Amino acid sequence: MVGIGPGDLDQLTYQARSVLEEVEVIIGYRPYLDLIAPLIVRQTLIASGMTQEVERCQQAVALARAGKSVAVVSSGDPGVYGMAGLVLELLGTDPDIPVEIVGGLTAAQAAAACLGAPLMNDFAVLSLSDRLNPWECIIKKVELAALADLVLVLYNPKSKTRVRQIDEVQQVLLRHRAPVTPVGIVRNAKRGESQVTLTNLAEFTTEPIDMFCTVIIGNSQTRVLGKWLVTPRGYAL
Repeated sequence: MVGIGPGDLDQLTYQARSVLEEVEVIIGYRPYLDLIAPLIVRQTLIASGMTQEVERCQQAVALARAGKSVAVVSSGDPGVYGMAGLVLELLGTDPDIPVEIVGGLTAAQAAAACLGAPLMNDFAVLSLSDRLNPWECIIKKVELAALADLVLVLYNPKSKTRVRQIDEVQQVLLRHRAPVTPVGIVRNAKRGESQVTLTNLAEFTTEPIDMFCTVIIGNSQTRVLGKWLVTPRGYAL
């Protein structure tokens, strides 16, 4: 399993690049394979679409059992909402297939780097996609993160068919945090031209938000310093 990071090839780790150049087969979601196209020379590519994660990993396992060296590609890090867990579940305790998980820069890190230093203290990462997890569980986690005064990183914040959830998150957080709490929105973090928006909790849902965005919502200590979003670590200054 190989994490390709946010998308730009200069954000790809040396290990990930080396593995992708050496394997026989690369399997992944088609848009992710497009991102690493310059690295493809002789490898066999197997692309599939959205919602075909299980079939993709089953095919990878079958090829590995047949003796092929296979890389299953995930954006970001394969162990953060990626394919690592699914592949390991499918393999079970099979001792005959050597497995390596190659980490990558995940969206929370990429977005934080674009914004400044919003994750200097404790934070929580949540996906708002309810395709695999019930919305009732997700919104409860939002409430608990708010009660704990954690900086909140939102993956998959809004899609064409899932538009109301981000508003529910806002309403829950407004019960616990000031309307002026800083919020950063990063579109295409470290992928081409990143777009950074600094706003606040009361207004962030009016900004254009989609599946290419990562939203970081500050806690009671987070503040805006010039163009940067900063959550103090606690050092005496």
